[in-house]
Amino acid sequence: MNPIILDKIINIITENNPESLKTMEQLEEMFPVRLNEAGEKVTVTRFAPSPTGFMHIGSFYASIIAKKIAQQANGKFVLRIEDTDRKREVEGAVDIVVNGLEAFGVHIDEGITSEGTLGEYGPYKQSERAFIYNSCIKHLLEQDLAYPCFCTPEELEKQREAQMALKQPLGYHTKWAKCSRLTDEETIEKLDAGIPFVIRFRSSGDTEKKFEVKDLIKGKLSFPQNDDHVVIFKRDGLPTYHFAHVVDDHFMRTTHATRGEEWVPSLATHIQLFAAMGWKTPKYGHFSPILKMEDGKKRKISKRKDPEANIEFYMQNGYPKHAVIDYLMNLVNASFEDWRKANPTASIEEYKLDFATMKKSAGALLDFNKLDNISKNYIATLSATEVFDAVKVWAEKHNENLFALMNEKPEYITNIFGIERTNTDKVRKDYAKWSDVEESIKFFFDEGFENSLDTVAANAENIDKQVIKNIIESYAASYNPELVKDDWFADLKAQAAEFGFAANKKEQKAEPEKYIGNIADFSKILRCAVTGQPQSPDLHQVMQVMGIEMVKARLAKAAK
Repeated sequence: MNPIILDKIINIITENNPESLKTMEQLEEMFPVRLNEAGEKVTVTRFAPSPTGFMHIGSFYASIIAKKIAQQANGKFVLRIEDTDRKREVEGAVDIVVNGLEAFGVHIDEGITSEGTLGEYGPYKQSERAFIYNSCIKHLLEQDLAYPCFCTPEELEKQREAQMALKQPLGYHTKWAKCSRLTDEETIEKLDAGIPFVIRFRSSGDTEKKFEVKDLIKGKLSFPQNDDHVVIFKRDGLPTYHFAHVVDDHFMRTTHATRGEEWVPSLATHIQLFAAMGWKTPKYGHFSPILKMEDGKKRKISKRKDPEANIEFYMQNGYPKHAVIDYLMNLVNASFEDWRKANPTASIEEYKLDFATMKKSAGALLDFNKLDNISKNYIATLSATEVFDAVKVWAEKHNENLFALMNEKPEYITNIFGIERTNTDKVRKDYAKWSDVEESIKFFFDEGFENSLDTVAANAENIDKQVIKNIIESYAASYNPELVKDDWFADLKAQAAEFGFAANKKEQKAEPEKYIGNIADFSKILRCAVTGQPQSPDLHQVMQVMGIEMVKARLAKAAK
C-alpha cells in the first residue's frame, strides 16, 4: 500500500496515536506460545459470549464443552467477552455471564471473574484490545491484503439488488468490489475529504476451487474458497467478529475452538484470514444446537419465546448445578449416560469427552422429563444435611418464606429431608428441583393444614365413613412411637386384620367377599389422616419425624 495512504488510515483509526501500535514481532513476544513444564504446547479453549442480554442455555452448553476439553488436557479455559457489537450490548450482561458460570461451578482459568481478571493474555474484553487489532490491521494494509471501502449503506443495498436481479452471488467480491480498484489519488481524495470508511480484506479466493478441513465433531468438511471481501474493521472503530476472533484466538494461543454449527458457513473466511496473517489455524469443532419440540416439529430454543432459554430459569427453579451440567453432557456426548450409571457419585472431571462419540445429529432435544430424572437421581445421592444446605442457599435468593422457616426449624427440616434417605434399598426421589420442596413439606407443619373425616373418606373408596372413623380413633389410642419399622408394620397389619382388611392384595383377591380392603387401603386411610394426602414418603418415618403430639392431633382432627 502507498505509504501516504497507510499513514492517513493509521492516524484515523488510532486517533492520531500511531505510536500505540505494535509490530507483529512485538505482539508475538507479548503473548508467547504457551508451553507446559515439559515444553509441550498447552491446550487452550475459550468461551466467548457477546454481552447482549441474558445467558442463553446454548451459550452455557458451549461453555461446558470448552471447559471440559481444557480440563481433561490440563489446559487453560479462557472467558473472552466479544463486545464489538455496541448496538446490541446490554448493560450488566457481562456480570450475568460471569455470575452464571460461577453459580454452576464452571470455573475459568483466565478472563473476567467476579473478583477481577485472571491471566496474562488479556485484555479479555474485545473493546479493550484496540491496539492489538489496529496493529494487525496495519500489517494487512502494509501487505496490500486490506483496503479502505467508502461505499455507503445505500450503495451497498443497490448493489445487492442488482446482484439479485442478475442472479449473481451476493456479496462484495470480484467485479463488485469496486473500492478494491480505487487509484491512490482517488483513495487519498476520499480520505482527505473525511468520507467514512470501513476496511475490507482483499480476498484472492476462487469459489470454483474447494478446500477441505477436518472438523473435530463433524469430520471432514469441504467448502468453496471464499472470494468475499469481508469487512474486518467497522466505522465505529472496532473490528468485526470475523477478524477479532482470529486475532484473539492467535494471541491467546487458542488450540481448540468449539462453537455452534451456525458458524460453519463462515469457516472458509476465518481460515483464509488466519492464512493471510501467517498464523496456524486452531482445531475447529462445530456442534449442533439445542432444539425444542413444538407442534410435532423441532425448532431452535428461542431467546424471545422460551423462558427455558435463559440459564437463570434453571437457577430460579432450583435445579442443582450438577444435574444441569450432567444433563447437558448427556446432550453433548452419547457415552456420558452409561458412564454416569457406572459412576453415580464420581466427579464430572473424571469423565473423558471424546470427539469421536459426540453427537452429530441435527440437534439435541431439550427434555425436561430427562432433566428431572437426572436431577432426582443426583439429589438421591445427597445426605439430609447436604439437601438442607443446598435448599437454604437457593431459598435465600428465591423463596423468602421457605428461607425463614429453615432458619426457624433447621433440625426439624433436616429430619424431614432424612426420610427414606439412609438405611433403605430405595432412596426417595420426590425432588427434581429445590422449588419442589416447599409444597412437598407443607403437611409437616400445622399452619395452613386442613383435614377432616370427609377428606379422608374421599380418598378411601368403597369403605364406610364410620369404619374409617373407627380405624382412626382406634389407631390414635394404640399408636406407639417406640416401635421400630418392622414391629410397627406388624402392628399395623394386626390392626388392619381386626377391621377386616387382608394382609396383601393376593389374599384379598382370593377371597374378595371376606375383606373390605387390604393393608395398602388401611395404610392409605392413616396416611390421609396424618398427612392430608394419599401419597407421602414412608409413613413410619413421617410420624417419627412429626412426633407423637402432632400425630395424635392429626388423627383426632381427621376423625371429625
